[in-house]
Amino acid sequence: MRISALFVAVAAFFVTALVVSNIIAVKLVEISGQVFPAGLVIFPLSYLLGDVLTEVYGFRAARAVIWLGFACSLLAVGAIQAAIHLPAAGFWSENQNAYASTLGTTWRIFLASLAAYLVGELANATVLARMKVATRGRWLWSRTIGSTVVGQGLDSLIFVTVAFAGTGAGLANPIVTTWLIKVGYEAAATPLTYAIVNALKRREGLDVFDADTRLTPLPLRR
Repeated sequence: MRISALFVAVAAFFVTALVVSNIIAVKLVEISGQVFPAGLVIFPLSYLLGDVLTEVYGFRAARAVIWLGFACSLLAVGAIQAAIHLPAAGFWSENQNAYASTLGTTWRIFLASLAAYLVGELANATVLARMKVATRGRWLWSRTIGSTVVGQGLDSLIFVTVAFAGTGAGLANPIVTTWLIKVGYEAAATPLTYAIVNALKRREGLDVFDADTRLTPLPLRR
């Protein structure tokens, strides 16, 4: 696949949405008794763009960008941890605890986030690619929403379970709440997904079907 400026733009927004959502997720929001991380404000955008990548450019391209997002997340977390542990200037030291508290994370949360992201995004791309072949490219809404139901379900299940199991916190409520919010976001954004997908297909002259593609998490040889 040729690398176009539009592909780079979609990939850049995908990675940005992922990295930013991980940074702002340390804040917990409560609305009408439902608690969820602030990262939900932007994280579902990565799934929307993941759908766009798979639908237009194919599973291989989407997989490459998913792994790129994983690498960028590692870089961001490493840079933040390095900054936290650097000695603070004397006149700024009173801000150190707040800085570390706001941007820091535990290894458990970090591993939960990365595992949930990888499994969820790869599952999302796999389901969408399979459904596109099965539906012969029709009913885009069915595969964007269907793949999100699976991908976001796994994402929410893995993250909440790995991050909070054994802590005494209830798991069912946050799993279901975050899953429903993400799926609702994707459903509401369906017109936007259609607009982006149709525009890219016209401009790029692409509409990849993964009928003969090995849908593996890693780019193994055929």
